[in-house]
Amino acid sequence: MDSHGQYEQRVAWAVVGTDIGPLLLAATGEGLVNVVFHATDAVRDRALERLAARLGTEPVEAPGSPLLAEAIRQVRAYLAGERHDFELPLDWSLISGFNRQVLRELAAVPYGTVVGYGDLAGRVGQPGAAQAVGAAMGANPLPVVVPCHRVVERDGGIGGFGGGLETKRKLLALEGVLPEPLF
Repeated sequence: MDSHGQYEQRVAWAVVGTDIGPLLLAATGEGLVNVVFHATDAVRDRALERLAARLGTEPVEAPGSPLLAEAIRQVRAYLAGERHDFELPLDWSLISGFNRQVLRELAAVPYGTVVGYGDLAGRVGQPGAAQAVGAAMGANPLPVVVPCHRVVERDGGIGGFGGGLETKRKLLALEGVLPEPLF
């Protein structure tokens, strides 16, 4: 508790080196709250400022924190091809409304499969809201764990991706959806 008798939110974070570049992982007592691609110093600092503003507390670098240890282990195992599903508590506090509804539905899309933007819109009872689903993907605070890389265009196009198209291709190749790049 803080000096006013309120429970203080703790946010622990770490940057993890991976084959898809450095990832910032942040967690609260509720669960994993944020995954950020390309976590160079500048990107990391901006992400931590946003987290502090949104969650009302200064994130603390704590790679050995129990809040993060299992998330780091599972993300590494997934990226090594040793894990297909994440079994982590998630803190959904950075997203709400339609976007949260879409991302919760997306979390159920199985490893090695893809879904179209329009199909995902239909699954949440909003047929015709494919563009809004795209916006929800762009707002995903938990990429990789909540697999927005599995959402593709209806015509077979890969679609966009906040982590960059090369990263999306690598993740889809890892899951066997796309062939491994030749070089």
